[in-house]
Amino acid sequence: MITCDLNCDMGEGIGNDKAIFPYITSANIACGYHAGDEATMRETVLLAKEAGVAIGAHPSFLDRENFGRTEMKGVRPQQVYELVTAQLKLLDKVVQECSAKMQHVKPHGALYNMAARDAQLAMAIAHAVYDFDKTLVLFGLSGSYLVSEAKKMGLKTASEVFADRTYQDDGSLTPRTKPNALIEAEEQSLKQVLQMIKSRTVTSISGKEIPLLAETICLHGDGKNAVAFAEAINKALKAEGVQITKPA
Repeated sequence: MITCDLNCDMGEGIGNDKAIFPYITSANIACGYHAGDEATMRETVLLAKEAGVAIGAHPSFLDRENFGRTEMKGVRPQQVYELVTAQLKLLDKVVQECSAKMQHVKPHGALYNMAARDAQLAMAIAHAVYDFDKTLVLFGLSGSYLVSEAKKMGLKTASEVFADRTYQDDGSLTPRTKPNALIEAEEQSLKQVLQMIKSRTVTSISGKEIPLLAETICLHGDGKNAVAFAEAINKALKAEGVQITKPA
């Protein structure tokens, strides 16, 4: 049987979290640097706990103005280590107060994309996660440094693919600044998800088939069709006999 996690970025103030929780198995919770605050974190953690959804940290650059989606030139690995560590502590405090447990970490936005292609930044994130709690699972773009460097550290990883983003020929996500970066049609999203799960490939915007490993599927909670997509993807995967479950 094929198994796969379905994750969503949560606690970002979009207002649809409660409607999405029934369809996912992992929640990546904003830690206040790009969105959210302690009250939002607590509310989201409690929703996840009630739904039986795995709780994860969603650390970002300190960049609320740009929702953490602007790359920071010249950022050093030590800075990344420190900002990730700080956010893990912020969320873990709330998680413990709610008598829950953190299970994974998924970097957000520009931090995620930069670390996917920069081994030193990826290692800094992996090091921060390992030093904080080496039992945590690190989510990273399939085939990227986030996964390979975390494995070198001895961390558990989950190779991530995207239901609502298009891909470049090198396996990276199409930058949001470029046309056709987002998938907004449900049929297109479902087609891509099923291809990634069943064929272990994705078709780039130029038509090239790229191999990948889909251990967790990401759906962005701030997408305008996020709730509908979550329900449709959940149903489609189950119809194909895929067991939707959080990473081991």
